[in-house]
Amino acid sequence: MILGIKKKLVGLIGASIFVLFSQATLVQAAEYSASFKNADLNEFINIVGKNLQKTIILDPAVRGKINVRSYDLLNEQQYYQFFLNVLEVYGFAVVEMDNGVLKVIKAKDAKVAAIPVVDDGSRFKGDEMVTRVVPVINVSVRELAPLLRQLNDSAGGGNVVHYDPSNVIMITGRASVVNRLVKIIQRVDKAGDQEVDIVKLEYASALEMVNMINSIQQTPKTSKSSTSSVLKPRLVADERTNSVIVSGEPKTRARVIKLVRSLDNELKNNGNTRVFYLKYANAKEVVDVLTGVSKGIEDASGGQSGSSNNISSLNIQAHEGTNAIVISAQPALMSSLSSIIRQLDIRRAQVLVEAIVVEVSEGNGINLSVQWASTAGAGTQFNDNGVTASELATGVYAINNDEDDYEDLASSLASIAGGVAGYVGNDWGVILQALSTTTGSNILATPSLTTLDNQEASFIVGDEVPVLTGSTSSSSNDNPFQTIERREIGIKLKVTPQINEGDSVQMVIEQEVSNIKGQTSVDVIFATRAVKTTVLAKSGETIVIGGLIDETVNETVDKVPLLGDIPYLGHLFRSTKSSTEKRNLMIFLRATIIRDDQTMMELSQRKYGLIRQIQLGQTEDGIELMPNSNVPVLPEWGQPVEIDPNMFRKNQEYNKAKQEAAQNKENTGQVNE
Repeated sequence: MILGIKKKLVGLIGASIFVLFSQATLVQAAEYSASFKNADLNEFINIVGKNLQKTIILDPAVRGKINVRSYDLLNEQQYYQFFLNVLEVYGFAVVEMDNGVLKVIKAKDAKVAAIPVVDDGSRFKGDEMVTRVVPVINVSVRELAPLLRQLNDSAGGGNVVHYDPSNVIMITGRASVVNRLVKIIQRVDKAGDQEVDIVKLEYASALEMVNMINSIQQTPKTSKSSTSSVLKPRLVADERTNSVIVSGEPKTRARVIKLVRSLDNELKNNGNTRVFYLKYANAKEVVDVLTGVSKGIEDASGGQSGSSNNISSLNIQAHEGTNAIVISAQPALMSSLSSIIRQLDIRRAQVLVEAIVVEVSEGNGINLSVQWASTAGAGTQFNDNGVTASELATGVYAINNDEDDYEDLASSLASIAGGVAGYVGNDWGVILQALSTTTGSNILATPSLTTLDNQEASFIVGDEVPVLTGSTSSSSNDNPFQTIERREIGIKLKVTPQINEGDSVQMVIEQEVSNIKGQTSVDVIFATRAVKTTVLAKSGETIVIGGLIDETVNETVDKVPLLGDIPYLGHLFRSTKSSTEKRNLMIFLRATIIRDDQTMMELSQRKYGLIRQIQLGQTEDGIELMPNSNVPVLPEWGQPVEIDPNMFRKNQEYNKAKQEAAQNKENTGQVNE
């Protein structure tokens, strides 16, 4: 206890001496000197605050003893840095507020405090807590940030954060440490700076040159190379100017440029021959294009020297068996033709066109007539309802007079439609006939087809109907003949899609729905609904391309003059027929662009699964009156469709056993008899 009091008194005496000496020195030259031995940290902070005339707020965690000795006189700035150094050693930091108040807190809590954000390190160089935002130009901050975290004092309040969208790094810590990390970033970012050289080729093809050098520099899969990506050159071919663009470190660029110039030499022979195996395009069609392009090159270079030799050595042939093109040409022309082939031989996108044709129609009709007849032939005879009163009266009269002639009556009854009520006497007959009809139809067709871009495709589901187109006969009728033409009826779809920019499809569409409506004495009557148009639709969206909504009302009145106009009684001398018909027709269309195999497989699997689901539903219902028969079902998607030999053998054994059982049953029945 006594010893502790003595140590405290010694510390206070030392601090008092420091204060007296400092105040005396401040009056003279504003210089400070400090020597503390086992002094309390709070007293040290109070003394510094008094000397610097600063208001200091202490965190409750600030406590401890310090031992510091200074042999040099310090000016005010050095004295403040000395204060920060002492706090940094003991794990504390100073945060200066805008009003000049200083807060002493734990160093690890300083990174979330209101520390200043600076742009450069010229103002803060010591142990002040600062934050700097450093933009990085040539290097990825995602790869650089983990390296900087290892060099920063994370336990003492340091922190490194990267922001990918702006490619910047935010560093928080002591000003001296932050400035050191910024210098490292500047040197690393400078090392990643790569310049670009352009090498124009005279004889070789730029694209082939780039592919060749990339193949040489490619690291084998079996070997593990530790070469940095920064040291690897990048090569890009500019086919428009037949140049090679090289980027990378100066020594790397020089090595690649030297290799490119060594390979860009004229061939020793007068021409060369190459074979191009096409992957997607048709060889014969591409040859026609290349021939026309070569002729254009000949016309453009007609005035240049040596052009005749170049053209005379040109030969382009197509080998349809391997879908290849054989070209013999000078190097410069060969390079141009090779570039054209590469741009033409690309995979063309496909388009799935799905159409929906919906037609709903309904019709109603009512017939009402009253007819009179007598054996003398007088009366009303309306033929629009299928039977007349005279025909019915004649048949009934023959039966009533015991004439065994039922032919007239049967013929009359066969023509009756609807409800008939009447009376037949000896001389007169009357018929009241009423008929109401209702018709309706609902047609839904979903034709779909897949075709290449800019390739016409057609689709038809229907029948071929013979139509008489002409006939000829001679005067003696010895060689008569008729000419017949077959006409396709049903659902037709013809489309030519063209894929535009932005996943939109322009289509030339011809859609037709036709059927047989009836027949006249001359020929067949066809009902046709057709649309021919050009539309622009986005991939996957459904649009309407045509529609028809119509309504027809017909009313026919047959009556006896004067008698049919009598109010109320006039209905006895009339035949009225009324009908209505409504028809709604709509055509919808959806185009889907198919650019890869995955999309094609998904669409095919969807259609395949739809048909298989229908077949499975039919299998569950079974075949009526044939319970032992199986409905054919598609195999699951991806399963092979080959015939299983074992299944074939089992079917043979089953049929043989079934025949033997039937034979045994028949023999057993004969024995019992």
